[in-house]
Amino acid sequence: MNHMILETDRLILRKWNDQDAASLYFLARNPEIGRKAGWLPHENVAYSRAIIRTILNGEEDYAIVEKGGTDKPIGSISLNLGENTERGRVEGEGEIGYWIGMPFWNRGYATEALSEVVRHGFEDLKLTKIYCAYFDGNNRSKRVQEKCGFMGHHTNYESHIPMLHEVRTEHVNYITYEMWNTRS
Repeated sequence: MNHMILETDRLILRKWNDQDAASLYFLARNPEIGRKAGWLPHENVAYSRAIIRTILNGEEDYAIVEKGGTDKPIGSISLNLGENTERGRVEGEGEIGYWIGMPFWNRGYATEALSEVVRHGFEDLKLTKIYCAYFDGNNRSKRVQEKCGFMGHHTNYESHIPMLHEVRTEHVNYITYEMWNTRS
């Protein structure tokens, strides 16, 4: 399959590869990153390589890289497409998940990457609705979604996070093509 490369003013969103494992480990070993997103900190480079091969290997999984930089990932963004009964998604809808490594916080990168993947979802993939979620207390992610035009859809008060053996409150937001089109 031909994997698309997306670009913004400051970022390149490209396919993950095995050479990214050390960079992924460096960022994802930080418990502040994974725990907020619902996954365990990475244990070593081999674990990060396995994550690249098994979880970050989909057609719409992107490494976030600074333009003009080292080509090392600074975060990740994924667009999960299609029906998902657990999430209430139907065909023609998607859900975006993302994170940015802590050394790259407060630069607007998450907002820039999310805006581009939303654009890609609506313009290139012809989606009708895109969801995004964050766990209670993750105000950074909440703010990124608000900046990108997402509105509250529903709250899961008992969202089970199997990897962390926890139950958290999860806020699910959405944006429709019509909402996005009137903003852009």
